[in-house]
Amino acid sequence: MNSNETTADVLDHDFNSSSARSYRKWRHIKDVATRYLMAFGGVSVIAAIVLIAFYLLYVVVPMFKSAEIEQIATYSVPGGSESETLYVAMEEQREIGLRINNLGQVVFFNTANGEIRSSVDLRLSDDVSITAVSSGDQTERMIGLGLSDGRVMFFQHNYTVSFPDDVRLITPSIFFPFGSEPIQITEVGDEVIHLSVQYDSEEATIVAHGADSTIKVLNLIKEESMLSDEIEITREESLITLDADDVIALRIDIEQREMYVADSLGNIHYYDISNKSEPRLVQKVKAVDDGIMITAIEFLAGGISILVGDSSGQIAQWFPVRDADNNYTLQKIRTFNKQKSPITAIAPEYSRKGFIAIDESGEMGIYHTTAHRTVLLKQIDDHALKSITVAPRANAALLQNDKGVLQFWYLHNEHPEISWQSIWGKVWYESRDKPEYIWQSSSASSDFEPKFSLTPLAYGTFKAAFYAMMFAIPLAILGAMFTAYFMAPKMRQVVKPTIEIMEALPTVILGFLAGLWLAPFVEQHLPGMFVMICFVPLSILLAAAGWEFVPNHIRHKVPDGWEAALLIPVIIIAVAFSIQISAPIENVFFGGNMPLWLSTEMGITYDQRNSMVVGFAMGFAVIPTIFSISEDAIYSVPKQLTTGSLALGATSWQTMVRVIILTASPGIFSAVMIGLGRAVGETMIVVMATGNTAIMDMSIFEGFRALSANIAVEMPETEVDSTHYRILFLGALVLFAVTFFFNTIAEVVRQRLRTKYSSL
Repeated sequence: MNSNETTADVLDHDFNSSSARSYRKWRHIKDVATRYLMAFGGVSVIAAIVLIAFYLLYVVVPMFKSAEIEQIATYSVPGGSESETLYVAMEEQREIGLRINNLGQVVFFNTANGEIRSSVDLRLSDDVSITAVSSGDQTERMIGLGLSDGRVMFFQHNYTVSFPDDVRLITPSIFFPFGSEPIQITEVGDEVIHLSVQYDSEEATIVAHGADSTIKVLNLIKEESMLSDEIEITREESLITLDADDVIALRIDIEQREMYVADSLGNIHYYDISNKSEPRLVQKVKAVDDGIMITAIEFLAGGISILVGDSSGQIAQWFPVRDADNNYTLQKIRTFNKQKSPITAIAPEYSRKGFIAIDESGEMGIYHTTAHRTVLLKQIDDHALKSITVAPRANAALLQNDKGVLQFWYLHNEHPEISWQSIWGKVWYESRDKPEYIWQSSSASSDFEPKFSLTPLAYGTFKAAFYAMMFAIPLAILGAMFTAYFMAPKMRQVVKPTIEIMEALPTVILGFLAGLWLAPFVEQHLPGMFVMICFVPLSILLAAAGWEFVPNHIRHKVPDGWEAALLIPVIIIAVAFSIQISAPIENVFFGGNMPLWLSTEMGITYDQRNSMVVGFAMGFAVIPTIFSISEDAIYSVPKQLTTGSLALGATSWQTMVRVIILTASPGIFSAVMIGLGRAVGETMIVVMATGNTAIMDMSIFEGFRALSANIAVEMPETEVDSTHYRILFLGALVLFAVTFFFNTIAEVVRQRLRTKYSSL
């Protein structure tokens, strides 16, 4: 520096040099880039979370939409409106319809325009007319016709699909499985007034009511000769004398074991016809109020429930319920929204627990029984509706009014099984003795009643989190308190990283060990596990108390903060002792098998993979998270607070309780909530360490099914866009909402704790 240059000149020269300006410019660019990059990252995280939430809603919302209907065509009934329609049906592709009239004509027609495809004359004599009709199980496509001369005719309507020139062609036909000749069932000349038939590949049951007060039960069994392929039909008949007024309808269940008779006074007579030679009246029940008549009665898909429509527009569901004496009695389960006028017909869906009802005012209602939901209620005609059929896939319907006009409608009703009641409330499912919370998503049967209650899954989720946190919170927080405040620095440098490394263990490994090693071990040493829970803490307390009586010259050889190392052999000895005395305790007090004793003597079910195992395994996975955050929060408490407290005469423990814990409480609370979120969303440990049974029981000896585990197990097996698929997404949305709720609560409480104790 020259003598004439001042210090200010030199500094100004240095700061304004080209290199300095370049450096400041580059640093400014990095600062701006970092600021915007971090802001972009934060906004991206928030946007990703919002998009996840909206995508979950996008998948879930369609389940709660109402049904949609669209009228495709309207035309006069094929075959002539001068004849009376007895029965209508549709094939699976909803292209061809079937109409049977009272003249004995079976007419196949195009549903889109009413054009006749083919017609079959059943060749009834001039003096014989059709007086009754029954369709039996819809999936069998069997139709029974009762004739005026006391005979019954059987036939199936079948549809053959071919592809000439790569164009789908459906060819309808009829088939007579018991021969084309009608079967005599009542006395000759005694017309069949009411009829019900059921058929499977080997057996058919017919019940018919004539002019008198009796019902004829006829069982036909087909036996095919293995040598000649000849078919022999065996008949078994019986007669039921009715204790009833005018019969309105007869219905037989699919299994051909039960029969229901509705009379004009609103009674339903419930018969057991499993023994066809000796039918037995089980129950007579009043199905409607006085002054109201039964106007329609049909079986729901599966043949367990019956739907009863009456003259007030009310529809009720009934099915047999097993009582305490193991006897079945018919009970009214639920009723649906009233329609405007008397119900004229009820058409159940083929494979779901839904149905469509029509009434005399021209109103149509779409319902689902399990969900107890009115999916749609709409006025579609100004005239009375007389007959209805639903396509096998429940995507179309044919309706006829009293003016001989046939209407063809498209139906869009994808998810009628879902309602708030079916998801979260108790539902009275078929063949159950009471309303229950049940998750049972699939079955081999096509008429299965899906059980989509999320309540047991949510219950299992919180049950798993509860037992895990009961195990993890005391160990993690107390360990963090000792490590951060009482432990020697060198020992802390070893202990803290070791525990944090535990968090890196894959949960699938923990679940694997819990399911294949820990669960059998706990079962074999169950008394020892309870001894361990009590004896290990007691041993630690006794060791701590005994340490006070050790001579000072020995105690002083152990450096301050290394006392925890002395507890390691104490804990090992206590655990080993607990396991060793398990077998003697089990032999003396529990007959050598404590799980069996719990089941037989206490009525407590013991599952090998239970909540205790999940609590240990998941607690082990959660401990590192809670410990690490809590320890950092405690260790970060300003030293002046602890030294000031000690200087004022407080003990180390008083300082910990009255100063450090309060100051670190926001961080400790955040650690607990983060650990809870981890426990709620844990998947692999729950999948592998519990039985995955969706039950609602707080017993520590029984398993459960959590929402996350349910998604992991069932998502690969679901049909895309099915109700099962969407309700799994609903479970994910519930998990998302629960996590968001807990995080929000945690942040609010943390901020309040920080504000409250920041002045310490």
